[in-house]
Amino acid sequence: MASILVVDDEMGIRELLNEILTDEGHTVYAAESAIQARTIREQMRPDLVLLDIWMPDTDGITLLKEWSNTGQLTMPVVMMSGHATIDTAVEATRIGALNFLEKPIALQKLLKTVSKALESAPKYIEPEQDRAPQANTNAVAIPKQAVVESAPALAEGEFISGIAKTYYDLPLREARDLFEKAYFEHQMQIMGGSMTKISEYTGLERTHLYRKLKALGIDTSRNKGES
Repeated sequence: MASILVVDDEMGIRELLNEILTDEGHTVYAAESAIQARTIREQMRPDLVLLDIWMPDTDGITLLKEWSNTGQLTMPVVMMSGHATIDTAVEATRIGALNFLEKPIALQKLLKTVSKALESAPKYIEPEQDRAPQANTNAVAIPKQAVVESAPALAEGEFISGIAKTYYDLPLREARDLFEKAYFEHQMQIMGGSMTKISEYTGLERTHLYRKLKALGIDTSRNKGES
């Protein structure tokens, strides 16, 4: 499915959208402020962003403009608000927003809007050098699972190189899931299995972090007693 970034300063909205979209099979990243949203966007390109207009530090329209001006508005963005005017909605659309959701958000309206937004998302185009790979007589074939299973034993540069060389020919979701599994297993190892440290480092709320690890098949039973 898709990776969706939810940006809203209201915890209730973030948790509700996370629950609904996760049940639909999507991977949800939550940000309570523009600062967190910027950090997540620097680290990845989500397939879709649900962006609240009214936030205390930096409003959604300003953040949308920033992404547009810096060339980071490469994914569909749906604005959300319970108090937006027509002028605000028009301005967001002019900047590059795809659609608008009015709060309180109705379930069917949300699912329909998300579905249409993902259908309109631009398809990833491989770099020119990756379209017709030449045979490399010095290359060593690495089984897909080998990268994940041996990840803790690899140095960081070797790990990233192995991921890149092995995952290019996989479907996006399969490659992303395998990478995320290896990534979180690596973080659990270097942080001693501390959910608190992993949560702070990745910017994921603990509840969402546990859900993601469970979905990836990562055993967290040894951390149940952690406060």
